[in-house]
Amino acid sequence: MITDKLCIRMSARGVVTIVEPARKSAASKTLTVQKPYTIMKVYPTRMKTILATAVASVLLGAPVGFGQTTAQSSAQPTTSPQTTAPQTSGDAKSDAFYYFTQGHLQELQYDETNSSDMATQCINSYKKALELDPNSAVVLERLAEIHAKTQHIRDAVTEAQEALKIDPNNVDAHRLLARIYVRSLGDMSSGDVQQENLGKAVAEFEAILKVDPSDVYSGLWLARLYRFQNHHEQAEKVLRQVLQHEPDNGAALEQLSQLLIDEGRSQEAIDLLSQASENFESPDLYDLLGDAYSQAKNYAKAQEAFQKAVDADPSDPGHRHGLAEALLDQDKYAEALAQYKKLAELEPGSADNYLREAQLYRRLGQLDQAEASLAHAKQLSPASLEILFNEALLYEDENRYDDAIKVLTDAIAGMKNQTGSGNINALTILYEQLGRAYRGARNYPEALKTYDEMSKVSDDAQKRAQMLTIDTYSENHELDKAIDEARKAIASDPNSPDLTVKLAMLYGEKSETPQATQLLQGLLHGNEGDAQIYIDIAQVQERGRKYADAEQTAQKAETMAQDNSAREIAWFLLGSIYERQKKYDLAEQEFRKALDADPNNAPVLNYYGYMLADRGVRVDEAASMIQRALKVEPNNGAYLDSLGWAYYKQNKLTEAEEYLRRAIDREGDDPTILSHLADVYLKLGQNERAADLFERSLAQWQKASPADYEPDKVSEVEAQLKNVKKRLAQKSSPDSAKPQ
Repeated sequence: MITDKLCIRMSARGVVTIVEPARKSAASKTLTVQKPYTIMKVYPTRMKTILATAVASVLLGAPVGFGQTTAQSSAQPTTSPQTTAPQTSGDAKSDAFYYFTQGHLQELQYDETNSSDMATQCINSYKKALELDPNSAVVLERLAEIHAKTQHIRDAVTEAQEALKIDPNNVDAHRLLARIYVRSLGDMSSGDVQQENLGKAVAEFEAILKVDPSDVYSGLWLARLYRFQNHHEQAEKVLRQVLQHEPDNGAALEQLSQLLIDEGRSQEAIDLLSQASENFESPDLYDLLGDAYSQAKNYAKAQEAFQKAVDADPSDPGHRHGLAEALLDQDKYAEALAQYKKLAELEPGSADNYLREAQLYRRLGQLDQAEASLAHAKQLSPASLEILFNEALLYEDENRYDDAIKVLTDAIAGMKNQTGSGNINALTILYEQLGRAYRGARNYPEALKTYDEMSKVSDDAQKRAQMLTIDTYSENHELDKAIDEARKAIASDPNSPDLTVKLAMLYGEKSETPQATQLLQGLLHGNEGDAQIYIDIAQVQERGRKYADAEQTAQKAETMAQDNSAREIAWFLLGSIYERQKKYDLAEQEFRKALDADPNNAPVLNYYGYMLADRGVRVDEAASMIQRALKVEPNNGAYLDSLGWAYYKQNKLTEAEEYLRRAIDREGDDPTILSHLADVYLKLGQNERAADLFERSLAQWQKASPADYEPDKVSEVEAQLKNVKKRLAQKSSPDSAKPQ
């Protein structure tokens, strides 16, 4: 998208460049910085030719016609431009030409030295020439130019406009005015003056192209400014004209392809760039094509394009960044990691590459390597909040909640005295993560205090803190408090659908299905947005064991779904409803539909795999599916439990113990996981450990919400505990193994 700000740079020699601000790519993981575009040089070759010829003529005593162009010469001043004043010739044109030539030599000297004295001499010489030849557009244009260089902008504009009155087709004067108006552009939302300058700049570039249609730089500028004015059709026309003159112009291809993408014409952008890449090979062109494919969400093709760019120019990190992003978009974490390792070699001073390495190592469950990469990133950028945030996340993955809490607390303390909307947003995020760290450590009172502090940051933070407070009460099995908090939140914001859904789900946890359903039905509006509401109603009905109603509602949601993503949710929900009723064949059909649409759907892979493993059916296949889910979320406690249980069914008790212990580290109060590990110890003959875990499981079942409470499983655990206690009582000596 065209941004609202342009960064304008002007060198001492008068070369103006534009640098468009950094923009985010479709995947939004990294920033791609646009290359600068040179718009014009203040001293065209044509004028140098005139000057060289004029100098030679004056020195030889043979005046030439003012402004006459002869063969090109590379003559440059090597000494001071001071010359002897002309003798009165009676020929005003010749005298004017002398002063013009002297002024030009002084202008060149100013370009070399940036001397204010030389600028003054130059201006005086041009003014003398203008006194002798008031109708010389050439002199006016050069006088305007030196005034622009010395920041006398008002004088420059006046003189350039006067030059155009004499010669409306003076391209140099138009370029000077265009440069001045562009240079004045900043925040395009700052008022009428900026819009007026934008219009003036557009008019000057239009005038340049009318005289010289082949001026590519002016065409690029005009297209860019048209886009600022939302004149996209005109911008497209100009860019296509530029490409007629220079089919391989990367800036024009980039602008046009981005314009097409912004208008939802991604395929046209792809066709444009694909055709260009067939005519000439360019790494930058492949980058543009990769961006177009990414915006069209064709990430495999984006990967292919970026790979070509990397192959053509492996030393340019920009191409490799694009390739890494395309791999991430396809969840190819190991391959993306390999690219970031190479980027760390190409850009050893960039903390961002090491941070991305750490994030990918976490994704892959390789926490030691993640910690090493994060330490390297922190060395390069010790004050980075993003690095500190990721450090806290890593500590949480390692169950080092005290370390995570310290990092986040210190970061919050450091930010409290800072101001600005960016800091407010960062502070809100840090508070939210600190609350999660306390919840991970099961320190719910401190989590609630943290959310109370978070609510004081801003109005938006207060609303988010309310939701998190409700979740905290629910997570701690305090449903009544959670419901009270939700009601208070709704009282202050009665039109919030999110709060209504939250309250309905809490009623669902208490198996108060009619109240929950009534709340959700009030959110139905007879449009496509109703599909999600029907999903919520089906969940409430399933939690309340109203399975027939839940089936019908989920099927209605499936029918209303507008895309595969929404259908996947409906299929998953239907599968779980069928599984709860032991309709396993129907459940498999729904899970298969979801996996056909997305083979890496981790929740479906886990649920499907656990359903098979729990029944002892196709256990190898079940374990394989759960392993695939863990590749997507390696630290998910539920997935770790599922794989541990599958290993138990395969009689791989060592592996089962490892994964179930890891699951308890993540979800220590889940009664099902506790009983699973107890079964492993029972099979290993470690009866005391088994008894301890069965007792902990029963204690957690007593805290479960009505929707979660499963009497048959509770009875099974009670029977298991009774049997193991009987065995222990019959033994003459206790197990050597001590409970942990």
